[in-house]
Amino acid sequence: MNLLRYIEKPTRVISTLMNKGKINFLCDRKFLKLLYRINFGKKLNLDNPQSFNEKMQWLKLYDRNPIYTTMVDKYEVKQYVADKIGEEYIIPTLGVWDKFEDIDFDKLPQQFVLKCTHDSGGLVICRDKSKLDIDSARKKITRCLERNYFSSSREWPYKNVKPRIIAEKFMQESDENELTVKGLVDYKFFCFNGAPEWLYISKGLENHSTARISFFDLDGKEMPFRRRDYAPFDTELKLPENYEQMKKIAEKLAKEVNNAFVRIDLYSINNNIYFSEITFSPCSGMIPFEPEEWDLKLGEYIKLPIND
Repeated sequence: MNLLRYIEKPTRVISTLMNKGKINFLCDRKFLKLLYRINFGKKLNLDNPQSFNEKMQWLKLYDRNPIYTTMVDKYEVKQYVADKIGEEYIIPTLGVWDKFEDIDFDKLPQQFVLKCTHDSGGLVICRDKSKLDIDSARKKITRCLERNYFSSSREWPYKNVKPRIIAEKFMQESDENELTVKGLVDYKFFCFNGAPEWLYISKGLENHSTARISFFDLDGKEMPFRRRDYAPFDTELKLPENYEQMKKIAEKLAKEVNNAFVRIDLYSINNNIYFSEITFSPCSGMIPFEPEEWDLKLGEYIKLPIND
């Protein structure tokens, strides 16, 4: 049955069914066409993709290297990256567990971060253990552990990642308490065929309502587009002193992949660089660029084998 023939205007109901895994019977190609229609209100061209987001969907279908599973696993990727650039760039892991009930909170420090290894969003930040709502944390983490991230996005690298929980050392800028927007600054380098070309800088992503995201070229000049779903920075950003070193690290990790696209995410915390994560499909390849024409312009950076 071709559901796409009957869905002229995808609704919130269809989106909810997808997120709950109710239409997992669709093959990846049809699923992505439906997901794209829901997000952008137009057809997905997989035969001759042109825009950034269209090409992301093509890569989700056809760029499937087994090493990607390690690279998106938030626990396994640490050793992978440490072998490439050194242990000093890795945020320490405090523990790893299969289920929430296995966590011995008495053995954790006063501040820490809990993450699910297999998804995006399974995150609990504890700034003060005495104030941690353990029941709320349990519900969030357990819900994320039960979520099949691949089924809801068809991002192949996550398909075989084992759902686990890790605790990490809580990282904080020395002056964070004086800042309006809490949270770390993230430098997300968009890399094409092994070379970073531009990045976005984000802050405080743990809270969507106060988070900030802006795009920049590699020289730190703000680019003329934004994400419609996040507010941009409203003050001029100062690049960290170690920014040039960050670019070199992003390039080294990107060259290890050397594929059409990968995003390398890094932190600069108190003038020390730390690895954040590796992403192959940012926003699941559904980034709401504004102005919209930049989706097409940015697609030119991605050189697919079908375009050679």
